[in-house]
Amino acid sequence: MSAREQGAAGRGAAARDSELRVRGLAGIPEVGPGDDLAGLVADAVTASGRPLADGDILVVTSKIVSKAEGRSRPGDDREAAIGAETERVVARMGRTRIVQTRQGLVMAAAGVDASNVEPGTVLLLPEDSDASARALRAGVRERLGVRVGVIVSDTFGRPWRMGQTDVAIGAAGLRAVQDLRGTVDTHGNLMEATVNAVADEIAGAGELVKGKTAGVPVAVVSGLGGLVTEEDGPGAAELVRPADADLFRYGSRDVVPARRTVRSFTDQPVDPALVRRAVATAVTAPAPHHTTPWRFVLVESAETRKRLLDAMLQAWVTDLRGDGFTEEQITRRTRRGDVLRGAPYLVVPFLVADGAHPYPDERRADAERSMFLVAMGAGVQSLLVGLAMEGLGSAWISSTMFCADTVREVLDVPGDWRPMGAVAVGYAAEAPKERPPRDPDAFVVVR
Repeated sequence: MSAREQGAAGRGAAARDSELRVRGLAGIPEVGPGDDLAGLVADAVTASGRPLADGDILVVTSKIVSKAEGRSRPGDDREAAIGAETERVVARMGRTRIVQTRQGLVMAAAGVDASNVEPGTVLLLPEDSDASARALRAGVRERLGVRVGVIVSDTFGRPWRMGQTDVAIGAAGLRAVQDLRGTVDTHGNLMEATVNAVADEIAGAGELVKGKTAGVPVAVVSGLGGLVTEEDGPGAAELVRPADADLFRYGSRDVVPARRTVRSFTDQPVDPALVRRAVATAVTAPAPHHTTPWRFVLVESAETRKRLLDAMLQAWVTDLRGDGFTEEQITRRTRRGDVLRGAPYLVVPFLVADGAHPYPDERRADAERSMFLVAMGAGVQSLLVGLAMEGLGSAWISSTMFCADTVREVLDVPGDWRPMGAVAVGYAAEAPKERPPRDPDAFVVVR
């Protein structure tokens, strides 16, 4: 049976259960580093007088998992802890940061928590919540002899909705999502988009009896035995939407700051479709006289890229020698071109001033040229932002502007196309360092 068929069957079995029961599991003491969490849960179950049954699901707050795994840190600098757990910043407002964690979760403050912990410490999320869920499931089965599902939960805010709810960040013994696409509803209609986040639904139900201040970190959910599997399954990892499939990869305030200059790239190839989507963003830039002055040559051939960069290097060396630089000085200066050579993909923007108005006097002619240059700059900036939105790093390098004839000849473009630098494109070899925001007042004059 396929995963989709299993999901549909499990959902149907759950729907046939006549009752869903959720209870808090009291009696779990304060958890510390190295504690046997499965043993503490088993002891609490025994003390409660209400044994677990095959098919029950344990919803365990991530906080006690983190405590048992020693994931606490000195809390003198919570911001540093958030930074260490952050893969990328998605959005920010004031001191609030929504980030993608190293585990792929998108959440506030990377899950770093200072509540219900010893003063002076902060708590990080489990290193691998799915592995934690699997270990807890195995430990409970060993001690109590029952086949349960386990969900490790944490509290998330949600876009477009007020308030918070618990979701699954780890799971074992049940499918975190139930894919009903391709099945039919009770009226025979084909379902084309229904993928239920079952583990999140169960985590939210568990939170109703756990609460933030009740001191009950575990809930027992009964009545969903049809969802519990013999195997551990893929875990809550299947709930995480890949960043490149996320229509809201960045918050609107952070789209432009997401553009960072990247000077070192991995060898991972660049999908040309991503670059074309970035070009579609670039050509939304404003331009004078209803013109479209942007052209982007996508250098996808490795042979063409090498010919272009070799020719540009030779032109650069010739200029530097003519300026009287020594060979050692020339070698140092031309190393700047290593950024373009190290990138797996290259874009060369050109200004094509079709539609520019001719003026007989230099004052107006200069203003006309400036208008088109401003439009071209807006197009290049929009390209860089578009690349960042696609998860690609980039670096704008001005060098093609100093050897325009060479660039036009190698790329075989018309003589009136003006190269406006080159853009190195690829995947960043390392995350850019945090960049403190600039004070806009330093760039503003008010009259």
